[in-house]
Amino acid sequence: MPETQDNILFDITPQIQHFAEKCQKNNNIPKELYEQYNVKRGLRDLNGKGVLAGLTNISDVNAKKLVNGEEVPCAGSLYYRGYNIKDLVKGFLAAGHYGFEEIAYLLLFGALPTVKELEEFHGTLVSRRTLPPNFVRDVIMKAPSKDMMISISRSILNLYSYDEKADDTSIPNVLRQCLNLISQFPMLMVYGYHAYNYRQGEDMFIYAPSPELSAAENILMMLRENKQYTPLEARILDMALVLHMDHGGGNNSTFTTHVVTSSGTDTYSTMAAAMASLKGPKHGGANIKVTSMFEDMESKLKDWEDEDEIRAYLEAILEKKAFDRKGLIYGVGHAIYSVSDPRADIFKAFVGQLAQEKGREKEYALYEKVERLAPQVIGERRKIYKGVNTNIDFYSGLVYSMLNLPKELYTPIFAAARIVGWSAHRLEELINVDKIIRPAYRPLTPYRDYVKLEDR
Repeated sequence: MPETQDNILFDITPQIQHFAEKCQKNNNIPKELYEQYNVKRGLRDLNGKGVLAGLTNISDVNAKKLVNGEEVPCAGSLYYRGYNIKDLVKGFLAAGHYGFEEIAYLLLFGALPTVKELEEFHGTLVSRRTLPPNFVRDVIMKAPSKDMMISISRSILNLYSYDEKADDTSIPNVLRQCLNLISQFPMLMVYGYHAYNYRQGEDMFIYAPSPELSAAENILMMLRENKQYTPLEARILDMALVLHMDHGGGNNSTFTTHVVTSSGTDTYSTMAAAMASLKGPKHGGANIKVTSMFEDMESKLKDWEDEDEIRAYLEAILEKKAFDRKGLIYGVGHAIYSVSDPRADIFKAFVGQLAQEKGREKEYALYEKVERLAPQVIGERRKIYKGVNTNIDFYSGLVYSMLNLPKELYTPIFAAARIVGWSAHRLEELINVDKIIRPAYRPLTPYRDYVKLEDR
C-alpha cells in the first residue's frame, strides 16, 4: 500500500473543513418542523414518554401514576420480570449472597431460581470463564486500544472467528453464545485494560478467574495486582452490576440490540453494536462525566460546605462558563424519571458506608449538597417540561472512584452488567418477532431534475 503524506488520514484539511461546512448547511432541519409534522425527536415527547415500539416481558420502568384519569410524575420504579428492583435487592442481601448470578438467571429465564437451579447456573457460568487458546496473545495483546469499549468490542467480534456455529440463530445456540459472552466479559475487560497499560510501560499481570468467586469478586481480584478487596467493595460492585443489568426495552443500547437482532445477524455482531451504542457519552459514559465534573468543582471551590459557592458553580455550568462548557450538570435528570431514580435510591444507601470505609466523607457530603441544589438551580434557569432528579450515574462514578477502579473501566463495567439484559432482549426478539425493524422518516427535500455537470 502507498504511504500517506504526513498525517493526511488524521488531519482535518482545508478541503475537509470546506466539505464539512457544506454538509452541515445542506443537512440542517429547522426544529419547528419536528413539531409541525408531530415527529418525536429521540422517539420521545416533551415529557420524556417514549414512542411505543415493541412489547417485552423482561423489564419495566415506571415513573407515572394515574390521578383523576391523568398521568402525573411519581417516584420511579424499576421492575425485572415483574419484581420490583428494591425487593430483589432486599432479598439477596437478606439471604447473604451476591445478586449478579441470581438476577441474571431471572432476566434470562423469566423466573427466580431455586437453590439447586442457582448452583447449576453458577456452575454453567464458571465453566465458560475461559477464552480460546492464545486469544489473549493473538487478539487482546495486539494493538490494544486506550478506549476499553473499543478493545472489548474488537474482542467480541474476533470471537466470531473461533465459533463454528457463529451464524446459527437457533435459540439453544444463541443462548450458548450469550452465556459465553456474559462469562467472558470480565476477562475481556480486565485483560484489555492490563494489555494497554503494559504497552505504556507498566507491569503485566493476568489472573485467571476463580471458580469460587462471584462475578464482582473476580473483577476486583483480576484487576488488582495483590488480588485483595474488602467484602463491602465486592458487595457494592455486585450491587452496581445488578442495578445496571437492564432498564426497559427502550434504552438506546437495548433498542439497538432489538434492531440489529431483527436483521437476522449473528450474536457477536449484535453485541458489538450494543457496545457501540453504550460507548456514547449520552448513554454509558455519563458517570465519567459526573466524576470529571466533580473533580473540576472540587478544585474550584474554596469551601466545599459553602452552599452559595456551590450554587454559583452550578449556575456557571448552566451558563456554559464552567467545566466542559456544554451547559449540562451531569448525573442530574433522566429521560424517564422526573421524581426519583430507584437505582440511585438503592445505591445511595451504600455509598455512605463506602465513603466511611475509604475516609471520603467530606467528598460524599459535597455530592449530597449538589444532589439537593442542582434540581433547584436547573428549575430556576431552564424551561423544563418535567422534574429533574439525580440518576444512578450521579453516584456510580463516585462509587467506582472509591473502589479505585480506573476511569477507563467505568463504562465497561456498565456493559458487563447490561450484556445480560442485551442477551435476554436478543432472545426475546428472536422468539417473538420475525420482522426487520424499519421505522419511517418523512422526506423534506423536493424532487428535482438532474442537471448535467457542465450546466451547473
